[in-house]
Amino acid sequence: QVQLVESGGGLVQAEDSMRLSCAVSGDTLGTYIMGWFRQAPGKEREFVASIRQDGSSTSYLDSVKGRFTVSRDNAKNTVYLVINNLKPEDTAVYYCAASRTLWQAQRVQNRDVYDYWGQGTQVTVSS
Repeated sequence: QVQLVESGGGLVQAEDSMRLSCAVSGDTLGTYIMGWFRQAPGKEREFVASIRQDGSSTSYLDSVKGRFTVSRDNAKNTVYLVINNLKPEDTAVYYCAASRTLWQAQRVQNRDVYDYWGQGTQVTVSS
């Protein structure tokens, strides 16, 4: 059984930077497309970023391009999400997810293609 554990969230101020981590166990990370999603209070869970198995391709929500960077270290079984210039609207619970789907930039934005999910890490940005 694949397990995903997020870490790195917390309370930060606007314009700060933050790195979220997702540690994967139970299977080989390199097998999976990895995605990051977020859910703000009262809102649907939304796609944020995704990265191909070998890191050769990424996909981002348009509104976070240029501020969010997804990366992975398959040797460490860990995926990262760096968020720069944090804004209050980035406040949400951030989830990582794993998928065996075929890579296609639009498809990987769909949460239904992800098979495994972490428990989430809270990010709160104060203004």
